[in-house]
Amino acid sequence: MHVPVDRVHEFLSTLQEHIVRRLEDLEGSTFGRDPWTRPEGGGGLTRYCEGGQVFERAGVLFSHVRGHTLPPSASAHRPELTGRSWEAMGVSMVLHPRNPHVPTTHMNVRMFVAHGDSADQDVFWFGGGLDLTPYYAVEADVRHFHQVCHDAVAPFGEDKYRHYKAWCDEYFLLRHRHETRGVGGLFYDDVNTPDFETSFALTRAVGNCFLPAYVPIVQARMDTPYGDPERAFQAYRRGRYVEFNLVYDRGTLFGLQSGGRTESILLSMPPQAQWRYDWTPEPGSAEAELAAYLKPREWL
Repeated sequence: MHVPVDRVHEFLSTLQEHIVRRLEDLEGSTFGRDPWTRPEGGGGLTRYCEGGQVFERAGVLFSHVRGHTLPPSASAHRPELTGRSWEAMGVSMVLHPRNPHVPTTHMNVRMFVAHGDSADQDVFWFGGGLDLTPYYAVEADVRHFHQVCHDAVAPFGEDKYRHYKAWCDEYFLLRHRHETRGVGGLFYDDVNTPDFETSFALTRAVGNCFLPAYVPIVQARMDTPYGDPERAFQAYRRGRYVEFNLVYDRGTLFGLQSGGRTESILLSMPPQAQWRYDWTPEPGSAEAELAAYLKPREWL
């Protein structure tokens, strides 16, 4: 089928700007702009905040890149597409708040197109999701986040939330730690059925649900008092975030191994992290309570 690439490009670039404007309202200052081009084709725009009062580091990235020949490594599940010209576009973001009582979050929505000899032979698929990584978990916040995720995908089938939540729990698992990266959310990939319009609508719903899922949590927790012990625990838990991104995350690994733009790829990393040898929190402490949240669980 012919894939209307321009429509997807317009939605994604508008989504980036809409999210950045809302985050700037919370931060009280303007995010930086870093447009870039890719020698092989395409480019993108990185919007970022470093050292903010609300967001110690934030990156909201839009990219639309092209290539002449799809390599086998990028078409492992569809080997018949190897050698085709291709396009990939998406919005990807990670927010690392300063206050340890505000969770870190990640969101990504994307589309990939492998072009055929004619427009009606194009092959596409969508992917994306969002997830929440608290340091001091508040169950009401977690339930709110999951309720918004549920409501976003419910129009596309009652099984969608259950399926995409389970996929998220499975994907964001630190297998060497036997714990999830956070409290989950939604994750999906390789969506191209039953048709383009439905798949595109699902991706729009996921992208558009980010702000109502996350901003109320920021507003509720950003002024919570904290001190050095909370910041130290936040840095310790951020170490887990680094471990996942560098060991398991497919997007990070593919970007680094394929010669992607390193500065944009590693903008997902927290500005400060810490590792402590064989450290465990005091039983009954607020830090110890987090462990109960770091495993798959039904929130609704």
